[in-house]
Amino acid sequence: MSSSDYSLRAHAIESLTVIKRPDVPWQVVLRNTAAVVLPLGVGLAMGYPQIGLGVAAGALDTMFSDQPGPYRQRLRQLLLASLAAGGAALVGFVIGGHLLPILIATAACGFFGGLLVVFGVDTARVGMTSMILLVITASTPTPLHEALGGAVLIFSGGLLLTMFSLAAWPLQRYWPERRALTNVYTGLAALARQQSHDDTDVPALTEAMTTLQRTLLGRHRAHGRAMEAFGVLLELAERIRLELTAMTELHADPAAYAMFREDAARVLAAIADALAQGESPEQAGRALQTLRASEQALFDNDSPAGGLAAHIHALAGQLAAAVRNADWAGSRGELRASAEETRLPKALRSGSTWATLRANLTPRSVAFRHAVRMAVCLSAALWISRLLQLPHGYWLPMTAAIVLRPDFAATFNFGLLRVLGTVLGLVLTTVLLHITPDEPWAHLALMALLCMAFRYLATAHYGFAVAALTGTVVILLSFEGVNSGAAVSDRVINTALGCGMALLAYVAWPTWERGRARAALAVMLTAYASYLRAMAQPGPAGARRDTRTAARTARTNAQASIDRMRTEPATPPELLALARALFANGNRLARTAMTWEALLDDLATLPAQAGISRFLEHAADALQTVAAALREQRAMDPLPPLRAMQRVLVDVTRNAGDRATAELLARVSDRLVDNIDTLAYVANRNRPEPAAATDPRPA
Repeated sequence: MSSSDYSLRAHAIESLTVIKRPDVPWQVVLRNTAAVVLPLGVGLAMGYPQIGLGVAAGALDTMFSDQPGPYRQRLRQLLLASLAAGGAALVGFVIGGHLLPILIATAACGFFGGLLVVFGVDTARVGMTSMILLVITASTPTPLHEALGGAVLIFSGGLLLTMFSLAAWPLQRYWPERRALTNVYTGLAALARQQSHDDTDVPALTEAMTTLQRTLLGRHRAHGRAMEAFGVLLELAERIRLELTAMTELHADPAAYAMFREDAARVLAAIADALAQGESPEQAGRALQTLRASEQALFDNDSPAGGLAAHIHALAGQLAAAVRNADWAGSRGELRASAEETRLPKALRSGSTWATLRANLTPRSVAFRHAVRMAVCLSAALWISRLLQLPHGYWLPMTAAIVLRPDFAATFNFGLLRVLGTVLGLVLTTVLLHITPDEPWAHLALMALLCMAFRYLATAHYGFAVAALTGTVVILLSFEGVNSGAAVSDRVINTALGCGMALLAYVAWPTWERGRARAALAVMLTAYASYLRAMAQPGPAGARRDTRTAARTARTNAQASIDRMRTEPATPPELLALARALFANGNRLARTAMTWEALLDDLATLPAQAGISRFLEHAADALQTVAAALREQRAMDPLPPLRAMQRVLVDVTRNAGDRATAELLARVSDRLVDNIDTLAYVANRNRPEPAAATDPRPA
């Protein structure tokens, strides 16, 4: 899509044609499908199909709460989803026959369920599950004793899914942690092999490192001696990432150490394999010996130049430590060392639940607006379905609950793909039922295949996943005596109406990203300033890790803001161009800051420590000035004379004797000044008034 013009047609084509790589492990697909199909099969075999249907429905509705993560976190999410499903079902069964009470309950469920987006995607799924079960069960009101039985069956389906999800916990206690580490070390191996990169790209492993920190250090992390080794491997991964980034950013001769980097990649890949298998890293140990030989050959040939020698030694030492700790990691390893308790960085810690909710109870909050839209839209959809007496009318509010999202692009995409996916599902289900024997077990097997396709494709292409879901639900209802042809056609009509209502609700009270993008970018620049300031002040490495994580989180949020703004109508082209330019140049600055951190030990040997710290402090102040002007949309205040300060600093250190380290300082400080001046120029060039004193155009 062009950055200068929004096209609804181009947006729709992009939504229809972009297919992501499926990221759902097959064991998750199989256990989720088993939780849906097995109870239905057992119920049919024993002559109690209604019981099997209730349990299968509960498992199907809570399926997407089975997400990767520590087992404790998974247990919490699945139990919450199961309780929400059972509670909402009970309310729907009991008061579904009374229009005013069910409308009030729907509005309350929609508001509080929508407000849960402030706690992240996983918790938001719990709110969506409760909305879906409430409107579905409200279509079949029952007496209290029967309602209790139905709610218990739906809750039991969630519990069954929980049991399947946690079945490997005693056998593979640390599998989620090892998997997160495997992803990072695999990415580090790819980074080691990377000879060049685009400076404007997001620094490597941004998302993977955040996921790893949450997995190892989050509130629901596992406990045990092996977790200490995992914590050490996390710290080593951060340091290895910094060293590899620095070696690339310093523009050394790649031929001089290409073999060394390739050997480092083999060590990292072997560590990843050992973590994935939970085995001793014997292959990594052999690869480490080869790397040591390459390291020795480099110094025999006097190849390392420009101060890279220390970084080659440091990387080799970190890889050796990673091999040792990989041998101690996992439920079968024996940890022979102790480590200090490591806490999750502040940027990733969740605050008080009630404080978070109170802070978002304002019309300025995205979550509050979404909650109000959801409450009104869900209640209106239910009322219209009752007013028009639509067959299978619960699909109308159910679709609205699924499609309506906090941002325009997601609402549009989900609505479009859900309608087209439902139509595709109509065709697919008709054909499959025509060629399948008209036997319950044949239909059950077909439903299992469609359920697997739905779970596997949900993150790859929502339209294809909805097509599979349509078939799954239609066949599931056929066991209750609902005609498959009528069920699908009713679903198409209600789905189209529900999608239209969701999109109308968003447009009626929108939350356009163009009003928040500048703030997100300003937060990113402020986080970078904090990162630089942390390196200017002597202190523990943990403080730098916290600010580095905060910068990574702010960068991820800024990128998400730009992506949402790109897919919104009426986004000013100049604003989108400004945001993209700031983000790209912010990525350059992030790489420079990471390189500086990797050089801290080297720079500590120079005599001008006070001057280096003052330079970093002034660089941080300059970034704060740029961020403030961007946030307040005003002309920029004068910036510190960074270029003059950098030249003085370089002159002082070049006479200090350690010319190699002084040359490294000259390179990285020059890049830092250029990065900040470019950001200032980009942020200031469209302002109505120029800066008062300094032209921040890049030198």
